[in-house]
Amino acid sequence: MPLAIVLSALAWLLAPVPQVGAQGTPPTAVVAPEDLKRCEPLQRVLTESSLEMTAEISPDSIDDWRTQLTLPACRVTAAGSLVTRAPGEENLVFYQTLLDAGWSRTPDPHDRPNEAALRLRFEETDCFFTPYFGIRLFTEAEFRVSKAYHAPEGATRFNYLAVCMQALPPAP
Repeated sequence: MPLAIVLSALAWLLAPVPQVGAQGTPPTAVVAPEDLKRCEPLQRVLTESSLEMTAEISPDSIDDWRTQLTLPACRVTAAGSLVTRAPGEENLVFYQTLLDAGWSRTPDPHDRPNEAALRLRFEETDCFFTPYFGIRLFTEAEFRVSKAYHAPEGATRFNYLAVCMQALPPAP
């Protein structure tokens, strides 16, 4: 197995758990309907492509490192499964599916290069994707998508959290 796949799988398994607030806690930025609509293209790719995931959109906010502001955002919580691929290979398939659907790297990725978590852009939306296994966020959305997703016999369940916001110009 190529070293890059092994390292990607290891990074995915060791990725930090995304930090989220308690379910029901309102975001600190006002999230308007157009902010929630930013997540709809992502939800469609996750649920209607070969990924065949279960995904849900919720309001969120982001502490933006460029503006030093808390900005309105949306969150996509998704569940899927690994059947024949290793975790690192599944990550490659996941991101390649997004790239094939028109997503691209952001001008300021500010992510963990060569690891599983990436920041991608689609039209005027930037999303930060974090993969993880099992119930780790303890949000109602995570419980709902995990319960709604029916993994094939012998498959391992995996999850993605994506937090999306309006795309900003590159940092100076």
